[in-house]
Formats: sequence, C-alpha cells, structure tokens
Amino acid sequence: MDLITTEANLNAKTPLNIDFMGKRYNCLSSYSVPSPSLWAIEKNLFYLLRYSKEENFKPKYKMKPSYLSFDEYGTVMLDYLLMYINNVFCIEDFDLVSVIIPKYSAIVDICKDRFKNDNPSSFETINW
Repeated sequence: MDLITTEANLNAKTPLNIDFMGKRYNCLSSYSVPSPSLWAIEKNLFYLLRYSKEENFKPKYKMKPSYLSFDEYGTVMLDYLLMYINNVFCIEDFDLVSVIIPKYSAIVDICKDRFKNDNPSSFETINW
C-alpha cells in the first residue's frame, strides 16, 4: 500500500472527516443533523481567504486534491476544503493555473468557532 492509502485508512474516523462529524449530533436513532463542516467553511470563507497563499498549480495534483491536501496538511481529509476554496465542484475540474491554499492555523480557528468548548456550569439542566 502507498503512504496516502495507509494514512487515509488510519484517519477514517478522525474529527476532520466530514462523514464522521455528522455522527456527533445524533440525538435519536431516527434523527441526525448533517455535517456542519460546509456551514463552517461558508461562514468563514473570507477569513480562510485572508489567511491563504496562492501558488502555481503543479501537474501532479491534476484531479488529485487529496494528494495536495496530504502534501500541505499531512492529511487527505481536507481535500474537499481545497476544492471548495478554489471553486472546484467536481474532481475532474481540479486542474488549475494557480491554487489557493488556506493556512492550517486558519482551518483550526474555524473549527474552534464551530465546536466551542462551553463551560459546563452554563448548561441548563433537564429533569427527566
């Protein structure tokens, strides 16, 4: 197995996986809230663009945003973010002249914005 396949298999259940994020909000077996990651990206789009760099697109990344994600961030889980930031909606269109790459620290900041650590003393109690 190549390095990216191994890394993808190991990170299948990490918090950065958008399929896993939706499971955080399961309330009942018949009800679940969809993944919030696209909402967080859309809400903070200009923040991500502000803390991004623009580079020439390398041919080795043609139709392979997961490879670019791995090379930039060390994980393949942020390929959807790179596609969204660069207005690419289909993997076959991931063939650009230049590519916008958000800083990892900016991505962490928007995750903190979405998943805040609330003080448990501020929670309301429910008497069942």
